[in-house]
This record gives sequence, structure tokens and C-alpha cells, in this order.
Amino acid sequence: MLKKPGISERISALKHHKNDYIFEDFNVSELDHNFILKYSSSLTETSRRGFFDIQPKVIEVDFATFLIASGVSDQLIVTVKQTEKTLQLSCPCSAEKKAPCEHMVQVLYNLMDRRDLRIFFDSYLRYTQIKLVARDYGLENETNPDDYFQLEYANKTVDIKPKLKHLFAVNESTKAYLKDNLIPKQNPVLPKKANSKDVSKRIIVFGQHKYYDHFYVELFEALTTKEGKLKNPLTPVNPLDLIWKLENPEELKFYTGISKFHNQYRSGKSDSDMDGLKSLVKNPLKLDVFYHDTKVSESISAASLIPIQIRTLPVDLTLLVDVKDKFHEVSGQLIVDGRPFALEILKIRYNYFVMINDTMHLVDNPDVLRVIDFFKQNNNKILVHESKFDEFQNTILSKVEDKIRVTYAYLKSATQTQLRENGFERENQQLIYLSDLDNYVLITPVMRYGNIEIPVLSKKQIYSTDSKGKPFTVERDDELEVQFTSTLLRQHPDFYDQLGPDHFYLSKERFLDEGWFLDAFEEWTNQNITVLGFNELSNNKLNQNKATVSLTINSGTDWFNTSIQVKFGKEIATLKHLSKSIRNKSKFVELGDGTLGILPEEWIEKFAKYFQAGEIAGEMIRTPKINFTSILELYEDEVLSQPVKNELLLYTSKFSDFESIKPIEVPKELKTSLREYQKDGLNWLNFLDEFGFGGCLADDMGLGKTVQIIAFILSQRNKGHQNTNLIVVPTSLIFNWQAEVEKFAPSIKIHTVYGSNRVKDHQDFDDYEIILTSYGTLLSDINFLKDYRFNYIFLDESQAIKNPESQRYKASRLLQSRNKIVLTGTPIENNTFDLYGQLSFACPGLLGSKIQFKNHYAIPIDRFEDSKRARELQKKVNPFILRRTKQQVATELPDKTEMVIYCEMGAEQRKVYDSYSDEFRHFLLTHKERDLPRESLNILAGLTKLRQICDSPALINDEEYYGDSSAKIEVLIEQIESKAPQHKILVFSQFVKMLDLIKKELVARNISFEYLTGQTRNRSEKVESFQNNDGVRVFLISLKAGGIGLNLTEADYVYLVDPWWNPAVENQAIDRSYRIGQKKNVVAVRLICPDTIEEKIMKMQDSKRNLANDLVKTDVSILKSLSKSDLLELL
Repeated sequence: MLKKPGISERISALKHHKNDYIFEDFNVSELDHNFILKYSSSLTETSRRGFFDIQPKVIEVDFATFLIASGVSDQLIVTVKQTEKTLQLSCPCSAEKKAPCEHMVQVLYNLMDRRDLRIFFDSYLRYTQIKLVARDYGLENETNPDDYFQLEYANKTVDIKPKLKHLFAVNESTKAYLKDNLIPKQNPVLPKKANSKDVSKRIIVFGQHKYYDHFYVELFEALTTKEGKLKNPLTPVNPLDLIWKLENPEELKFYTGISKFHNQYRSGKSDSDMDGLKSLVKNPLKLDVFYHDTKVSESISAASLIPIQIRTLPVDLTLLVDVKDKFHEVSGQLIVDGRPFALEILKIRYNYFVMINDTMHLVDNPDVLRVIDFFKQNNNKILVHESKFDEFQNTILSKVEDKIRVTYAYLKSATQTQLRENGFERENQQLIYLSDLDNYVLITPVMRYGNIEIPVLSKKQIYSTDSKGKPFTVERDDELEVQFTSTLLRQHPDFYDQLGPDHFYLSKERFLDEGWFLDAFEEWTNQNITVLGFNELSNNKLNQNKATVSLTINSGTDWFNTSIQVKFGKEIATLKHLSKSIRNKSKFVELGDGTLGILPEEWIEKFAKYFQAGEIAGEMIRTPKINFTSILELYEDEVLSQPVKNELLLYTSKFSDFESIKPIEVPKELKTSLREYQKDGLNWLNFLDEFGFGGCLADDMGLGKTVQIIAFILSQRNKGHQNTNLIVVPTSLIFNWQAEVEKFAPSIKIHTVYGSNRVKDHQDFDDYEIILTSYGTLLSDINFLKDYRFNYIFLDESQAIKNPESQRYKASRLLQSRNKIVLTGTPIENNTFDLYGQLSFACPGLLGSKIQFKNHYAIPIDRFEDSKRARELQKKVNPFILRRTKQQVATELPDKTEMVIYCEMGAEQRKVYDSYSDEFRHFLLTHKERDLPRESLNILAGLTKLRQICDSPALINDEEYYGDSSAKIEVLIEQIESKAPQHKILVFSQFVKMLDLIKKELVARNISFEYLTGQTRNRSEKVESFQNNDGVRVFLISLKAGGIGLNLTEADYVYLVDPWWNPAVENQAIDRSYRIGQKKNVVAVRLICPDTIEEKIMKMQDSKRNLANDLVKTDVSILKSLSKSDLLELL
């Protein structure tokens, strides 16, 4: 379409230009001859040449520009623009535009008379023409056809085209086009029907090329009469046109074979000729076969075709050697269907066939064909003088015998004496020789008769000479050789097509596929066939034997001992090499002779589990008896010895029902009563002890793990063995254990290995029932501690060894004991792997190796939330972890449990404390009793400083800075980190500065908390956040600001950082949590620095019960009730 976007818009700006003439209220559809004459300034000569031939330079609906000649050589551009109310013409000629100029008039005449131009300006004409086209598109009823169609102008013709590029018309023409291109053909292609009297069939024709020395094979369609005779014409068929419709592979090979010899020039014989002929001779479609007789007709016709049969000839060619006078005569004969044929009378047709009567026999061995051809040329007879026969026999006949039977007629069969003398009475041996040839493995079956080896697939006759020089022959064992050959043929489908040479072959890759050769070798072994040369194959280190696996399991003292024997023929894989292969996820295992045995797929996973459940000790896998469930899961019943079966039955019955654990009597020496769940804990510890199994006591904090262990140690007195037990605890718990033992079992002799003045040997350990030490001291003293064998080792807060790479863990594993127990309120702090360090200490072997546990349990459970593995792990560890939460034993607990954690000061903190304590003692000693009331403020200040130092020296407002070390903060943060995930915690201190130090540590560890002191204004918001925000687990509170008036029932742990002698104040703090609405059991923990004012205030509270019970309001009033001696006792 002639269109130049933007021109009409630019022209509209010229409406009142001097070159314009405008017809107001006018449309081209009204244009006629009278209208033009009315406005013309002169009479226009319309008959002049070219007047009606002007061509638009640009034309679109309601707009066009025309190039019009002016004078001899000039050209002007006349523009026409039509709007809704005007028709505007523009011409740049010099004529005044009071009326249309002659060029404008010429344009008007053309618009009036020429439909190809007028259609762009006459909407009625345009819509009428568009509707004729729109009907095919279904748009004839649209009110504005210009929206859907456009006009395209070229050479005085106008085409109406849809604006939508892909809009398709539906008319007779397009329907025909669509049918041809889209609709599938309905009429099936049927074979042409022959005359009812005739029958069509496909035939094979052999022929000799007229000009070249080669034969051809063609395919024809031929009509036959009712009698079956061929009729002309014969229609050639291209075999390649037929193969696309075939699915049967034999038919596909058949037609491909014909195509190879399909009347085309061939330069000579090729190696693939025989393959093509074999497929052709199989003739799976049973087509009739003919050969072309050129004597009847040079061209193929029905009359020139002679029917024949084709078949593959089983090679049974024999050369006969006889002695006549001084000569050896060699002749040949071919045995066909049991009948002998002399070679000189045989006809060789088409290079590969022997013609006998009406049958062409394909000789599929070119060597045999060559022999037949040779003897035909020599009249089937050659003579060799006796003096040359041995040479002839060694160089010629012995080589021929590989393919062709040679019969020595003059030789007699061996006598029994000859057989015996030459070893032929021995049992014949079947051998297979393997050898390399390029990328193939040759498989040569051989029979050994006496000392003579005969390839099974050869035609050799066995002959030898006796001790007197007389020759004789020995018959081959045809029955055994046929069985031998059949065994090989069954083992690979390719072998059937390889019959002929004296060997079979496979590519090395296919031969060494363990899915094939292991089965083949096994069958060969079962058939008493000896295989030679396997490990001489290049780049092959595989062992030829299948693995045979035998297992036996016996019971040891602490272990189940699994004996595994994996044999490959005579070679046995060591457990070391077997484990290495399994660890490397390899199916190949190194053997003693340097070969690689192939592990059966079904055993690889089993072996992996065996090694995971135990550890290698020599040629046995030792599985700890604590891991008895693995024995039940992994091993079949028949490999278990009877003692093992009995032992497993005992374990299964005992560990499946914990309710039936036999209770023991609580030791009388225990100076307290045990709650029921604590008695259950004692019974459980004793139950594990009977089997020699360790465990993990994982009760919640505050449920009395310490008293259960103390009771258990007392119960060990009656077991008849040395009862020296090692207890390893965090430094902060040294004094707790000392106090608990003293309180609940004062009869127990306890020796503490701790502090700079400790004795570093175990000479006197037998005199004690408890050796108490810290994790830090354990690291320092491991060299002598590891040399003593304890009764039990107890690790308190055993999450301290959760990292198997830590020095604490490694040191603890060096310790010796009869058994081990770990104690923790949080067996899993961060992830599943936390369990491994603790249980691998307490229950060695239960969880396998570190890597095995991580890969099998920790990663699947923590990273992929594998619930199946989680259940599996829970089932494995359940008998050896006893955990009771406060909720589970709530009915046995008091609503409020109070306990003390002792926090041992570090050297720096102790140094500062002792200095101030000495100074305060000096102050008291230099003042008389009567003067003390006047010094009460100084006394209070001195006592307060000592209490502050117990928190941290950083709380002292002295000019000198003493550091910010704090044993309490270390213990408190450790407690918070272990408790916060499951509990909400209140932390009270009288000193805001101490709360600030704690706050700093919480921020550094990203532990969310709330903070409330006397300066806090939005108290209710803080309380609301702690109570309702599950992410906020800790609330730091000033004792004065939060001691009263708060309801914090979400908390179930309360820590009093710096207790004072006024229990009423402390109880008010505890009651923030323990009050109406509290549904949990509350544990209140006081943090006390031993051997300080804090510990002595606690003792004073016990001795001065009236002081503890008084509701004393101020510290000053407390001082009034203390004498000088009381104050000195506090120091």
C-alpha cells in the first residue's frame, strides 16, 4: 500500500496556506461533472493524452498525493485530503487559488472517473466493495469495515486485505486448500487387485551379470496361473522400499541381504557378502526362489526362470589320505545329507553355492570353497611321494585340519596298549583358552586327549605313534565335545553366528561385564571346564570367580564376634580390604594374588551395615553387646550360634518391657527419701549395671539426678567389686557435689582432685568411693587418671563432651572403667549430633563411628527432617536414655523446688575478694563491740562490696579497675543456653550493674530478653512481651524494681544471682513466677560463691532460724541483730 505515515498530519497544518483550495461541507462521494465545471476557472481539456493516467505517489483512506506534469519537464505534487466536512487540495503551482487550479481539476476528474482512486475517498463505494470480501471472513455485518480491512494500491488495481495478518477466509478456494494440507487422507492405500483367475506372489531371482563377473539377486512381483506357473510381465521390486514397514528383525535382515546383491556393480567379494547371503538363505518369508537361465532368454521372463531350493550346507568336507605304492594320495569328498559327492563333479554357482540337483547349498566357509575349487581344478586328486609326505603333512595338512576333516585311511585305531602307553586312557579334559586380539577376547574351547590338545571347533584327527614307531589314531569324544560346545553357545547369542573358526569372540568390554563373565565362569566351573589365560588379558585385574560368603557369630565377654569369610575361588578377602572397599563405595576388593574380586550387589549394603554396627578386630567384626538390636536386624538366624541366640532372647525380653525391671532396695545409708521416679531411676541404673551397659540419665534440672547417682554408688557396695567411682563435673558444680554427698551420704569417702595443691597420682584412690574432679582438671591430669581403672565414671553436664573433636571428649575416652554413665538435663542442645559424643562415651559402639552416625542419622534428621531415621535412632537409644521432664513427674514434685549452684571464683576474682575481706576483717578487729552501731553504714558498705565482688569486681566503684571476671556470669550463661530453648527464665539481681553485665553477654550470644529496673517506665509492655512472645526466653529484673507487683507465670526457672540473708525478699522474687495461674513446677536456683560471705550467710540463716523468718525491711535493721563475732564469721 502506498502510504507514508505522518504526511496527512503535516498537511493538516497547511489548511489556510496560499497553495490550498478548500471545499467546505463537501465529500468526494458527491463529486460529478457539473460540480467540477462549476468551480473550474476555464474549460478543461480532458481528452489530452495521459489526462486520466496520473498515479498516486502516496494514497490511503481520505488522503493522497499525485505527481502531475507541468510544462515540458517540471512535475508538481498535488495533495488531496478529506475530512468529515471538507475536501482540501493543495498545489504549489503559481496560479492564484481563488478557484481550483488546472492541476487540482485534473486530480478531481481522476477521482471522479477512476474507481481505483475514488474508493479511497468514497466511503459508500469502499464499504460496498469491502463487504463483498468480508463475507468470506464472517465480517460483513461490522459497522466500520475500515477497522478490519485495508486497501492496497498497485498499478491501477486495488486489493482488499484483512488488517489481522493471520485472519483466514473460509470459502471454496480456501476450504480446498485446507483439505489438501490439513485433513488426513481417508482412502487407505490398498494393493492392486489382480485378475480373479490370477494370483500374485513375490519371488527371488538369482542371475549372472551380463557384463561383469558377479552375480545378482533381484526381487519380483509375478502373477501366476491357477496351476502356479509364472506369467509375464514380472514387476521388479526394490527391497529397500519394503524395509520401512517391517518390525521382524529376521525379515529386515532378509530384505537388506537382497539389497546388497541387487543388480548393481560390485568390484569384488567383500567380508559382508557372507552375512548378507546367510540372511537371504534363511528366507523367513518362504518366498519361491529361481535362477535365470540365459540360454532361454537374455532378459528375465517367466520362461527363463528355473525353480530351485536354497539352504545352508553344514560343512562336512573330508580329505582322504591313502597310501598307494610309494605315494600318498589325497582326495576329497563332500557329505551332503549323508551322501558323499566327489569334489570334481560339484558345480559351484554364484561364487558361494554348491549346486546339487535342484538345490543350491550355501557354503558359508570361504576356506572350504577354496579347497573344493582347488580339488576340482586338480581332478580331485593329488599325489605326494612318501619321502615328502611328512613335510607335506606338517606344513599343509595339519593347517587344513583346523577347518576340514582329514582322514588317514591307512592308520588303524589305537589298541588298549597304545592308549595306555600314551596316556589316552586318562579322563579327557575340557579347557578354555582366553587371549587378546585388539579390543576383543578370543575364547577357544580345547579338548585334551592324553598329552594332545585339540581345538573343539576344528576337524583335526588324533593320531600318534607308539613306542615301536607304529602310527595309530584315537577317536574324538564327539558326545562330550558337542556338550562342551553347547555350553558355550548357550552363554551368549552372538556365539551362534560365530561358528566356523576354532574360537568365539567378544569385545573386551562385553566379556568383562560382571553380569556376564561371572555367570559364565561359574557354569564352566560346574561343568569341570578349566579356564586359562584370564588374568593374562591386558588391563585386566579382575578375579574370575564369584564371591562365596559365609558368616558365623559367637558371643564374647563384651562383644558379639562376627567371622566373615568372602572367598573368590581359592582367594579369601581380608576384612581390612573388604572394609576399605565398602568405605570407598567400591564393589571391587583387593585379593592376596593381586586380583580384584567383585562383591555381589546384594552383599555390599549388608557389609556396610555390619561394619557400621561394629569394629574390625583382626579377621572379626566386634559388635558391642549394647548394640544387640543390630545383631537381630542384620543377621539371619542360621548364622547365629546357640549361645548368641539365647543371649539375644534374654536381651530382647528384658529390654522390651521396662515396667518389669526388678526394683532394688534403697540403700539405708542414704539420708533422704527418694521419690517414686527417683527410685525408678535407681532401678534403671542397676538394670543396666547387670548387663554391663552404660547409659544417659537425662532428667530435667531440679529432678534430683545427683541424689539418684549417690544412691546408686551406695548400692554398688554390695556388688563385690572395688567401688571407686570418678565423677567429672563443671568447675561450678564441684561444691554442689561435695555438699550433696555430705548431706545425703556422709558415709561416702570423697576425694576431690581440684585446685593448685592437688595430689597428682592415684596411689590412694582405692580408699575412696568418689573421686571428684572438674573437666579442666581432667585435661590437665589425664596422664595419671587414665592409668586407674574405676568402677564407674559419671560425667555431669555431659554436653561438655558433645563435640567429639574437643579435647574434653578425647581425654574422657582415655579413661578406664567397668562402666560409664553421663548426666545431662539437655542431651540435645543444638542438633542430633550432640547425642553422639555423649553416648559414644557412655555406650561405646551403640552408634557406630562418628562419620557413620553423621551420615546415617544427624544429616538426614537435622537437614532433611527424615522422620524414618529419627524413629530408627529413637528406637536404638531408647533403652539407654532415661529422661523425665518436670511435666511428666509433676504429681511427685513440690510446686516449688529450691536448689543452690556453687560458682567457684577464678584466680583474679578471688584475689580481689580476699584483699577486701582482709581489709574488712582488720576494720572489725580494730573496733570495739559498743562502737559498731555507730559504724553501721561503713559496715554495710563493706559487706555490700564483698557481695558485689562475688558478682564481679566490675561492680566496685573504686578508682582502680579490677577487671570484670565473674564466675556467676559464666555459670548463669551456661544455664541459660541449656534451658532457654525449653523454658522461660527469670534472672534477679540487687545490682543493676550486674544485670548490665549479664545483658552484655546475652546480646553477644543473640539471646532475646526483656530488661526491667527502677528506671523502666513501660513495665506492663515488658511483662506482656515476656509472657506472650515465644521468642523472648529471659527476663532480667532488678530485685527492688521487680520483687513485687509482677505476674510472670510463663517462667519456670528463677535464678537469684546475689542472694541476701533476707529470705522474704528472695521469696517475693521467686513468687513472681510461682503464684496463682502457674501450671508448671518452678525451680528456684541460688548462685553462691563458695568460701565467701554468701555461703556463710546461708549457714547463718540455718543456725538463726528466727532471723530467717523475720520480715526484716532493711539491711541496716539486719545489722542491728548481728554481733561482732557474727560479722567476723561472715568473713
